[in-house]
Amino acid sequence: MLIDALAASFEVLVHDQRCLGLSTVTDQVPSMSDYAADAAALLDHVGWDSANVFGVSFGGMVAQEFAVTWPERVNRLALLCTSAGGEGGSSFPLHTIAAMPEAEQDRLRLHLLDMRFDDTFLAANPLDQMLVDFTTAARATLKSEQQLRGEAFQLLARADHDVWDRLHRITCPTFIACGEFDALAPASNSDAIATRISSSVVRRYVGGHTFLLQDRSAMPDILGFLADGGVVDR
Repeated sequence: MLIDALAASFEVLVHDQRCLGLSTVTDQVPSMSDYAADAAALLDHVGWDSANVFGVSFGGMVAQEFAVTWPERVNRLALLCTSAGGEGGSSFPLHTIAAMPEAEQDRLRLHLLDMRFDDTFLAANPLDQMLVDFTTAARATLKSEQQLRGEAFQLLARADHDVWDRLHRITCPTFIACGEFDALAPASNSDAIATRISSSVVRRYVGGHTFLLQDRSAMPDILGFLADGGVVDR
């Protein structure tokens, strides 16, 4: 859905991160610099010197690593529901969830998605309940041992993410967006990122980690920013 929204206005280049989707699962846990280098190699492969970069959650972490390493290759940057790590604040350590009892996992995942989510709230908000049902069904999908290993590698790489001391290298216009009720990547982490990127603006939306699907004003704001750098004042 997000790719379709972007593709309606832009030429879009997208790939499965290593160890995920149709990309190869490596023998060793990748580093965040490995993920960023993959993005640079993909740009080289298609002949793009630079691009607008759009990153959500883990993708936002990779986007930050890419932008601090190759700032000259980023025209405009959109960082959505993500974290810088280090003193800038980290997203919840998802690699720790697997060791929890199943009932506790379910409760925690619901809270991380949106701090408002409980039986009462979801009963009164059927669209949010549909979102919960969709994410629950996705997790229940049977996966191969290879897929599970790849996902575990991603979470371990994510745990070491820290670009806090390098964010000042990003000089392009940057749109930072978050959900007010996100417990996975707290809104305060987005505020922190904005303090380190001089040409940035931060916007909070009504929703949690999936605010892009919960607040209809979010995508038009982001698309407008990527198109011409304009930002809607609120």
